[in-house]
This record gives sequence, C-alpha cells and structure tokens, in this order.
Amino acid sequence: MADAPPGSWSADAVGGGGTPARTVTLTDLFRVPAHRIRLVGAVAAVGLLAALGYVLVMPSAVTASAVVAVRPVVTDAFTPSGAAADRAVNMNVESGIATGTEVVQRLASEGGDQREVRDALEVEVPTGGQILRFSYTGRSADDAVRNVNLAAQTYLDVRRTMYEKQRAEMLKRYDESIVEVDKQRQILQRRIVSARDGSLDAAIAELGGSNNQLTQLRSARTEIAAVDVNPGWITQSAENVLVSSGRHIMLYVLAGLLGGALLGVVLAFAWESADRRVRSVHDGRDVTGLPLLGTVRGRLSGGGVPSGGLFGGGVPSGGVPGGGVFGGRLSGGGLFGGRRKVVDADIRYVAMAIAERVREPARVALLTTREDPSAITASLAVALAATGRDVYVADDSGRLERLRAAVLADREHLPAAANPARPIVPKPRGADSVSDTGVIGQVPTRRPSPYPFGSHPSKDPDATLTLPRTSLNTTASGMGTVGNNADEVPVGAGGVRFGTWRQRVTTGVVLFNAPPSEADERGVAVARQGSAVIVVEQDRTRQSDLRRLAERLRAAGVTPLGFVLTGSGRG
Repeated sequence: MADAPPGSWSADAVGGGGTPARTVTLTDLFRVPAHRIRLVGAVAAVGLLAALGYVLVMPSAVTASAVVAVRPVVTDAFTPSGAAADRAVNMNVESGIATGTEVVQRLASEGGDQREVRDALEVEVPTGGQILRFSYTGRSADDAVRNVNLAAQTYLDVRRTMYEKQRAEMLKRYDESIVEVDKQRQILQRRIVSARDGSLDAAIAELGGSNNQLTQLRSARTEIAAVDVNPGWITQSAENVLVSSGRHIMLYVLAGLLGGALLGVVLAFAWESADRRVRSVHDGRDVTGLPLLGTVRGRLSGGGVPSGGLFGGGVPSGGVPGGGVFGGRLSGGGLFGGRRKVVDADIRYVAMAIAERVREPARVALLTTREDPSAITASLAVALAATGRDVYVADDSGRLERLRAAVLADREHLPAAANPARPIVPKPRGADSVSDTGVIGQVPTRRPSPYPFGSHPSKDPDATLTLPRTSLNTTASGMGTVGNNADEVPVGAGGVRFGTWRQRVTTGVVLFNAPPSEADERGVAVARQGSAVIVVEQDRTRQSDLRRLAERLRAAGVTPLGFVLTGSGRG
C-alpha cells in the first residue's frame, strides 16, 4: 500500500517564494468581538442591569434652585451702577459666606450631616453680576426646596447680622467722639465765663470749632444710622414645580450598556489572547504550515452532513426521490440553490484534493485535536464512493453505527441511476410539455411491469424460471435502504464498508475516523502507516492544540496531505 509523495512539510507558496505577508484589515479587529459575541453580550447585560439597579434601588435625587440678588450696603442702594457693578461687592467673598460654616450649621441643625450638606449645596456666581444661584440636591422635592430656600435666607441673615454689627460699631465710635467733643465744649464754655478780655476771643473761637465738629459728627452718625443694611433679596425662591431631577435615568442606562459593551470587547480580546481559536485559513496555514485541501462552509450536523444531506436532501419538485449532485431539482433550492449547493461542492472539492494526492490502496487518517471528525468522515466517504471508489471507513471508538447512519442518509439522496439499491421507476408525465414555441406534444405514460426484470413467466413448461438475486445489503422496502448489519453499503458507482482498523483492509481507500488526538494517540499511530488529513473546525479548534498536533506529527515522521477547514461554530 503506497501513497503519493505528499510533498514537503513547509507551507511555502508554490514556487518556493515563501508564505506571503498577511494584511491586517479592520475586519480582523471586529472578528474577535463578533466570535466572542456571547461574552460581549453577557458583560453588556451585566452593565445594563447594574445601571438599572442603581436607578431603581438607589434613592432618587432632585435639585432645587434659588436666586439671590446681592446689593452693596451704601447710602443709595442703587449706586454704583453700570458695567462695574460687580466691583461694588466682592462676589468671591459673598460666595464663601454663602457656603460657610454658619450656613452649613444652620442647614445641618434642621436634620442632616454637615458633610452631606456641603456635598449637596452649591453656589454659582455668574460673571459680571451681583447674583448668587443656590442649588441643593436632596432625596425628595420637598427636602430640596426647603433646604435651598433655607440656605438662601440663612445667607441673607448672616450677611445682615454682619452689617448690623459693623453699623453698631461705627455708631458706637461716633457716640464716643460726640461725647468727647461735648465735654470739650462744656470746658470751653466755663473758660469763656471766667475769661478776661485777652483770652476771651480765643476761647470763643475754640468753642465755635467744637460746635462745628460736633455738628459734623452728629451728621455722620445720622447717615450711618440711616444706612440700609439689607444685603440683598431672594429674587427667585425654589418651588416644587421648578425642581429638576438630578439623575438622568436614560443617561445612566445608556452609560451602563455602552460601558458594559466596551468592557466586554476588552475581555473578549483578553480571552482571545489566552485562548486563541482558528478563525480563518490564514490561521490554519500559520499554525500548521500545511497546504489547504479545502474549506467546508457551513456547519456539518451530528448526523454526518449538513441539513439535507451531502447530495441535496429533501424531495425533488416532482415528488420522486432523486436529484442531489447528479440531477433533479430539490424543493427549497436543494443543491442548485443557496447554501446547500455551496456545501456539497466544498465536500466534493475536498474529496478530489485527497484523491489526487494518494494512490490506491491508500490509508488516510482524519485527525482532529478535540473535535469529533465523524461528520466530515462520512461526507468524504460518500463523495469518494460516488465516483466509483471502494471506500472502507474504519473506527475503533464505537462510532460505526453513527457513521453508517450518516452514509445511508446520504446514499438515499442519490438519484436512481447512480444508486443500485433503489429501483428505477419512470416518472409519470400526464401533462403536455410546453416549450417556448408552444405545445410539443403529450408523452404517453408507461406503467411499470409487475414482474421484476428477467422474471417474466414463460409459456414453455420446460423453461427455466429466472429469479432476481437478492443481496443481503438490500431490504424488501421499495426505497431499497441498506440494513445496519450489512458489510457494504453501495454508494453510486462504488461502495462504503465499515469496520475497525484491526481488520487490515488492503484495497480501496481506507478512511480512519481517528479519535481526538489530545486524548488518544491512535490517530497519529495510524497516520504513520499511510497519510493524514487534519480537520480544523473554524472558531472551535484552539491554535495551541493544533500547533501541538502538528508538532506531534512532525516528531512521528508523518507528513500530512494538508488540512480541511470546516464548521462555523462559536469559540
């Protein structure tokens, strides 16, 4: 048993030019989050739930505002005016007083902690004006309104008290000065009474100066006493109808969702770096260094082939089984419509690539890392046997019945001309055939003979009766399905046999359905006696496992034919 030389182990391009450099595109950046979409979605859902929990569980916060107009304490309450009005009052000082200890203590005395009050109270000073805007964030609208109005009123009370103290001190100083001047005036009056002619004029002059000074002090005191010490007014008090929500619910929900999605993308890349999967043909070539035998687009089902079978599946539009690869139209598109056609063609191309690289008799082991290659094994067996090859499917892991069921399912979709186990029944045609030029004619309907071929009764009593030979691998049903106990399943022009590797079949093409190489070494051992094909399942096969399998084959002296990329599962 000899195989065709598989070529060198290197993955150099044809012509020995080396592996071409791979171009990284934006698609590569979106590929990892797309294949880790479940992780990204889970983390985004957690972020969304966290935001919803915060919005629903945490107490609501509302903000109330009040506006205070600050005025300078002068004789005329409306001077100075103009563009420099803010210079009449130092608004930075006023803002500090508004958030000072006295105001905070007054709010805290109504119930609350000073730290919470300081965090909830804010004072804004617009540029170029004498306005203080108080904002207080509370747990309820009533609490916010009460506290912000109390803060504004407390500021005015504190500022008025400060002005009143200042005015009282000034009035006290004026009173003391008036008393001193009045005492001097009384002394001068006594001097005038006892003065002589020489000193009388001087005493009278001093008394006039004292009277003028006393008059000025009393006038200044009158002005100080008449000053309005009101520091300002509350021009806009807070009300429940003016309260605004301090928590934007939709903003929190959107932030939680987007934040969770972003964190999920980051975790997807982190997980991908620790657990890299084979995402494309380039990854398979880079890891194994082997040529590509073909790609099977679409996930193969557990029964061995994609839905509908390798050769079409379903029932032809005429109602008679058939069609598939070799003819016929299938309902729902079949092979010649949509994804079914693509997947069937992929399997046939892989079978042709394997057949071109081996010489019969050949032994080919289908190797995987952790996956089950039964699906691709059954599909390749049917594709190879349909062209006239004798295929032997070997399995030592108890999967023969599954393989047989998959092969039988594929064989049932072969047309009658290619399937010897199915009786050829002409399709009745009772309607007129219509072409572009009109009605061609009516084709007569032929009824099938009730007698099998070669068993028509003869009128000669001495004639020998010829009966059809019955095969053990066919049943009595009209569909001609193969029994599970048969040694060989005829498929197309060839046949598929099943058994174990120990039976040492020396004819045809032997496909060994190897167990996962990470848990069993029999696949590599069988590959040493023939050839090997590595089956890589897209988005499932780990690059580390695939690299380890390639190193094991290299260490065992096995040169695989190549690798097959199949499946579209999620990693």
